[in-house]
Amino acid sequence: MIVMKKLTRLTLAAATIATLGSTAFAAPETFAIDGTHSFPRFSYSHLGYSTQLSRFNKTSGKIVLDKEAKTGTVDVLIDMKSVDTGFAVFDEHIQGEDFLDTGKFPTATFKSTKVRFEGDKPVAIEGNLTIKGVTRPVTLNVSSFQRMPHPMMKRDAIGANASTKISRTEFNAGKHAPYVGDEVTIDIAVEAVKE
Repeated sequence: MIVMKKLTRLTLAAATIATLGSTAFAAPETFAIDGTHSFPRFSYSHLGYSTQLSRFNKTSGKIVLDKEAKTGTVDVLIDMKSVDTGFAVFDEHIQGEDFLDTGKFPTATFKSTKVRFEGDKPVAIEGNLTIKGVTRPVTLNVSSFQRMPHPMMKRDAIGANASTKISRTEFNAGKHAPYVGDEVTIDIAVEAVKE
């Protein structure tokens, strides 16, 4: 009987230690955005003729995820001077005062306020987008998410695709609207490596 009681106590102690260990392991993890594989793209209607697609070439930031608590934060900085329309003259034109005004506002930011999960994967990121000094709430809808060890870097990494729609006139960038479409679709492909 005494042996049974001791075994029961040892089993309970082992279970408690295992629980504490798993709780300690389930901490928030920080990932640094990989600027060589992270590109915000934007598209809009050009006079009704076609949908134009451009991107920004320089993006940085951090993503923090706690999959056990189902919480996270996303903090993104976009270099607006890195806009790439595929045509150098238009790159300069779109950086002018009527559009991005990169002389006064060289960066745009997205700072999350809430990350929504389904299971252990984020499906939507609510937050504040700031362009030209104007901040508006947006929701990035996540269409794909992957987490696995990076085969080259030998560290955990995450990747996602997400999108939202904004009105450029709400960000004081509405020249030629509605002829050049006011609605802009923003798609972001992001990869980030665990710090």
